[in-house]
Amino acid sequence: MLLTHLTYINYNILEFLFIFKKCYYHLVKKLKKITILSPTYNEEENIDELVSRIVKVFVKDLIEFDYEIIFIDNASTDETVTKIKSQINKNSKIKLIVNMRNYGHIRSPFYGLQQTNSSATILLASDLQDPPELIYDLVKKWDEGYKLVLCTKPKSDEGFFINRLRKLYYKIMKKFAEFDHIENFTGFGLYDYEVIQRFKEIDDIYPYMRGIVSEIPYKKAYIDFHQPLRKKGKTKNNWLTLVDMALLGMTHSTKLPLRLVTITGLIFSFFSFLTAVGYFIFKILYWDEISFGITPLILGFFVFASLQMLFLGIIGEYISSINTKMNKKKIVEERERINF
Repeated sequence: MLLTHLTYINYNILEFLFIFKKCYYHLVKKLKKITILSPTYNEEENIDELVSRIVKVFVKDLIEFDYEIIFIDNASTDETVTKIKSQINKNSKIKLIVNMRNYGHIRSPFYGLQQTNSSATILLASDLQDPPELIYDLVKKWDEGYKLVLCTKPKSDEGFFINRLRKLYYKIMKKFAEFDHIENFTGFGLYDYEVIQRFKEIDDIYPYMRGIVSEIPYKKAYIDFHQPLRKKGKTKNNWLTLVDMALLGMTHSTKLPLRLVTITGLIFSFFSFLTAVGYFIFKILYWDEISFGITPLILGFFVFASLQMLFLGIIGEYISSINTKMNKKKIVEERERINF
């Protein structure tokens, strides 16, 4: 009986200290606000758990910080928006931006970052593959003076083949990019207010986030984490989105493919000229004995046709990138904002 009473008293003391500490930070100290930005598209199965885990981090471990959660939804076709609105009714710190249409996994998150004004913003995927519990580590590193705290995933539970392709891509970009390309970084991390202001100055409707972050001359910290597999819902990243990201990185980071086109063109032109001269000399010297037939013509045609298609594709990507930058459309058009 005595033990029960002591346990009850201890619990009340801890509860009182928790409330007192919270009141102290609110009344005596000016709280720094942290924005959690989470892009969504058909994530109805993950919204409730995501909000619960984020709130738990701030209530339990980061009580000295104020927070808000901003969802930017890419015109979901399921009940994602309804789920978020339900959470807003329960928690006034949650906000929502709904896009007019699906602007993809590149434009929408970057636009969301440009809409924040807190002391720091954390970009966090809504599929729970970016663990919300890492918010604590991100904020503590930021509190040490780092303007950028980036989460990298050297290990992942994704398929072996995809993982190897990613590593190959990172190695190529690290070697040939015109800046220090960050390996295993997908955008998950903390961005200081000053970094966000730089983002707002960028006039590009199709920005390459990794390149932009790499070139920002602020002190950076890195946190490695093991990325788990998605448990609920279906992944939105398919082969097309991965290729799209790779080509975006290539056109924004290096002129090497264009240089290869030029060099390869010169090499093939040189050997084509030598081959033509050789054919001509042999035919003059051995007019009746040598008959080359149509086979060399067919082989040559297909070799050069395939190279031309490849080169046109590479050049087309750069032209498309230039056209996108010259296009003065808005990066995202909004349908509605809630609780701003």
